[in-house]
Amino acid sequence: MRNLDFSHLYSNAVGFERMARELEGLFEHKTAAYPPYNIEKREQDGYRITLAVAGFEREELELETENGTLKVKGRKGTANGERQFLHQGIAERDFELAFKLSQHVEVRDARLEHGLLIIDLARELPEALKPRAIPIGQAEPLVLPN
Repeated sequence: MRNLDFSHLYSNAVGFERMARELEGLFEHKTAAYPPYNIEKREQDGYRITLAVAGFEREELELETENGTLKVKGRKGTANGERQFLHQGIAERDFELAFKLSQHVEVRDARLEHGLLIIDLARELPEALKPRAIPIGQAEPLVLPN
């Protein structure tokens, strides 16, 4: 994969340096993630992350947010008794995934359905940051001295 250069963003934007650095970081190392997951955009300001966590019980999964990062952890308990596999295609290993959340994105709901962990997110802008109309008043004519 070729490297992308975001340095031109630094000279044309003020205050967006952090965002440009994060964009560069997204392309630095891409590895296959376990467990597999989808990220969907839903509605205007809604998102959904769906993780395939077959074999995990609700008690073995943990979600937490910290400093704008959503962490999803799975800790597989020890199996009762010794099992002998002829073929093992279902990975039963611990995992930890981290998703960087944009500003004002909050986790709204998390549920486990049919081996899928579904996490719903929503962007909630504070009133001060929402767009608002500015009325244009009539200006007094400017009188210049002679």
